Amino acid sequence: MATEVVGAHTGFTNTRRWPRYKLNVPLRVIVQTDEKVRIVEGRGTELNEGGMAMFAGVELKDGHVVEVEFTPPYSGPVRVRCEIRDRSGYNYGVEFLRENPDDCMKVEQIRAALQGFGSAIV
Repeated sequence: MATEVVGAHTGFTNTRRWPRYKLNVPLRVIVQTDEKVRIVEGRGTELNEGGMAMFAGVELKDGHVVEVEFTPPYSGPVRVRCEIRDRSGYNYGVEFLRENPDDCMKVEQIRAALQGFGSAIV
């Protein structure tokens, strides 16, 4: 379950708030319902300080709040609350939530880890 940072991708105009970094990192999606907690293994494919792209074999809808646990390159493990913002099949775009001091601390940990990355996806 190693983390791998792969090369940058070019060919389109970047209109995102933060630079994106392509990576290949194992992760766990923690889905809580009133009845139970479900943990699903997945892969993170892109990361920035605002969110990430991931693949996970679970049915999630836009607006659903989940926790994602992964180890960013050059950092220790982190579990961060996210909101599903985009979906295509089992590929999801999630936004890191910053609703309380704990959320903000975890997002800051991810931001600090991104300082060790090389070039971003253009």
